[in-house]
Amino acid sequence: MPFETVSPRFAGPAPRLKITDVECHVLLAPDYDASFTSSAQDSFVIVIRTDGGVVGVGECDANPWMAKTCIEAPGTHTMGLCIKEMLIGADPFQIGELWKKMYLGTAMNGRRGMIIHAMSAVDMALWDLCGKALGKPVHELLGGATRQHITPYASLQPAGHRFEEYRDALCASAQKAKSLGFKAMKTEITMNGPYGHGGMRESYERHTEVLAAVRKAVGPDVTLMVDVQYLWKDAATCLQTVKDWREFNVYFLETPVWSDNVREMAKLAEQAPMPIAFGEWLTTRFEFEELMDVGKVQVAQPDVGRVGGIGEAKIVCDMAKARGRTIVPHCWKTGISISGTAHLAFVTNHCAYIEYLPPQLCHERLRRELAQEELVLRPDGTIPLPVKPEPPRGEGTAMSVMGQIQTFRCGAR
Repeated sequence: MPFETVSPRFAGPAPRLKITDVECHVLLAPDYDASFTSSAQDSFVIVIRTDGGVVGVGECDANPWMAKTCIEAPGTHTMGLCIKEMLIGADPFQIGELWKKMYLGTAMNGRRGMIIHAMSAVDMALWDLCGKALGKPVHELLGGATRQHITPYASLQPAGHRFEEYRDALCASAQKAKSLGFKAMKTEITMNGPYGHGGMRESYERHTEVLAAVRKAVGPDVTLMVDVQYLWKDAATCLQTVKDWREFNVYFLETPVWSDNVREMAKLAEQAPMPIAFGEWLTTRFEFEELMDVGKVQVAQPDVGRVGGIGEAKIVCDMAKARGRTIVPHCWKTGISISGTAHLAFVTNHCAYIEYLPPQLCHERLRRELAQEELVLRPDGTIPLPVKPEPPRGEGTAMSVMGQIQTFRCGAR
């Protein structure tokens, strides 16, 4: 399997540009709550600059201090090079070759995990930069849109530290999402396990009660997904509860067991009364190959800010298509990542939904304010194809983000 990822596709010669700087920004919401299990309270943002003045912006979903170190740490040998130094002077249009260069050049430092997460921000910034330089939307550079609209789902936000508060908050969030025009939504139901909300330790039966309440709140016509955030230790324990969830018409069950338990996933994929979804934490096509071929999951969830960027996510989408699997990308960051996810979805017909939280549904200030994506939710619950490219020298999203960076920038801890 080759190591390079996807490069932009366009007619004619590319503008002559060279990368002159890679800025790394650690962002943290001033009102962040360390007890709150949400990575949307911080962000790692990369700004790539060129000798022609064209700027690209990207972000990743990982600890921003660690990601910054991954990009800036000096190299000490040929298989442990500095990512920033590898990028300076390079042609930004050679995204596929640059990804291969970073992947191989940091092989003894990563190949998976944090290094790939950090590379995701680089890849995203390069696609943004290329789109601006050419005056074209990213979906056009990915091969061209194959659809005129996509359908987002809203991730419902819980609150409270008691069962009743938690249940009622999810129902209220579901009703608000429906009032905004969403035709699909995903409810967290996590009152136990590693993600146990607010330290709750409720029984599995009470999780069923919450699901029943949310389904009743939104009615039968809304597509409803469920995320239990690694709640169960194995397939057998999971099936004891979810075997009774068929009546709730769950579109998929997300992360029911630990992400490394691919053989337990396969059991669930075979026996659960709904499709199984995984992939939010995974990096590279190689981990998704195992997820789909060994774990047998029906829904793959690459995150453009973790998997390795937009290009690597596109490869995963193509792998899923070849296997007859559905794509529903994960995205829990700001408008920077949401925009990248949407452009990917517009070239992926087997992408059923994208995760989308408009400002009205966000608890986290950083996610609400850092970047405003160009997406519009229509009354029919879909998002139309964005066709307006960014200005070539970053007067659009890049300048908006740069202004907000000053608000959220955080020094070394």
